[in-house]
Amino acid sequence: MTKSFYHFLMKYRHPEPKNEISTFANQAYMDHDFPKHSKQYDEISLYLELNASYLTRMSIFDEAWNLYVAEETKEDY
Repeated sequence: MTKSFYHFLMKYRHPEPKNEISTFANQAYMDHDFPKHSKQYDEISLYLELNASYLTRMSIFDEAWNLYVAEETKEDY
């Protein structure tokens, strides 16, 4: 994977969130402690579980992570 999950997620930021991933991206942007350089599912997931009260369901992260993996896998080819 070439870019961090945070870097990937930031392309979903939007002033008027269109969906839960956009809302998550906006909130992660405001979270100054978010692990911005991580490419590791376990590290980010643990951080979110312990610190991200703004994330209403972990399945939102899982959905965003799946999009991240799909995009990064596509770029590897």
